[in-house]
This record gives sequence, structure tokens and C-alpha cells, in this order.
Amino acid sequence: MKSVVTTVIAAADAAGRFPSTSDLESVQGSIQRSAARLEAAEKLAANIDNVAREAYDACIKKYSYLNNAGEANSTDTFKTKCARDIKHYMRLIQYCLVVGGTGPLDEWGIAGSREVYRALGLPTPPYVAALSFARNRGCAPRDMSAQALTEYNALLDYAINSLS
Repeated sequence: MKSVVTTVIAAADAAGRFPSTSDLESVQGSIQRSAARLEAAEKLAANIDNVAREAYDACIKKYSYLNNAGEANSTDTFKTKCARDIKHYMRLIQYCLVVGGTGPLDEWGIAGSREVYRALGLPTPPYVAALSFARNRGCAPRDMSAQALTEYNALLDYAINSLS
């Protein structure tokens, strides 16, 4: 799985060199932020069902046409799958917080997702809206510390930009 450590080592190896001082400073910065990332992961784990449900509700409110017959959220099965997908993205963000890199999102959430959504006729803007709602919903210190919220929001932004 890709983390800051594996990324730095792979880049140095590909260049045929040992990790540089700046490479090691990057790893050190990641380690220094690890407490904030773990706090965010813990807070998200404790509230993931509510966060995902609120994000799903906000998405459907913004894109209410999805409830029309034949659309992506028109049946109970489709609604369950859409809510599941949003929770899946939130879980991947939690994994990224733990590993300190974007590997889980890259490998399991982003790679090929546009093609899959296009093949299934699913629009990506509702997913972007759901993740944007989750990003804008977070509040320090109500939900987590400011640094933890920064780490969490950075990963949400990464997912949003990847799906946009």
C-alpha cells in the first residue's frame, strides 16, 4: 500500500539514489502529523454512519432528479448502493488517515472509478457533492482538533478533485 514512506523510497530507488535530506524531512513531517491523522481517523470511525448518511442526504437534496424513475437513486436497491458507495469513500479516507498517504483512495476508490461510473451510467457530481458536504460539515473543535480537521479535509479535497 502506498504511504509517504513507500512513496519516498520508491522515488529514490527509481532515481537510483538513496533518499535525500528533503525526502527524509517529508517522512518526518508525515510522522509528526500522525497523531492528528489518527485522531481524525478515530473520530471518523466513531461517527462514520452519521457522516455518510448526512452526506448522502445532502447529495440527494442537491440532485433530487436522481429519485426520478430510471435514475441512479430511483429504487430502494439503488439508494442502498449509493449510500454504501459514499460510506465506502469515507472508509477509504479513514484508511488514508491511518497510513499517512493516499494509497487506499488511489487503489480502491479512484483507479477506474470514472470508467465504472460511466459504464453504469452513474453521474460523479453527486459523489463530489456528498464528499464536499462532509468536508464543509467538519468543525474544529466540535468534531476534532484543527490539525486533525486539516488532515481529514486534505484527503476529502483529494477525493473530490479526483472525481471532478
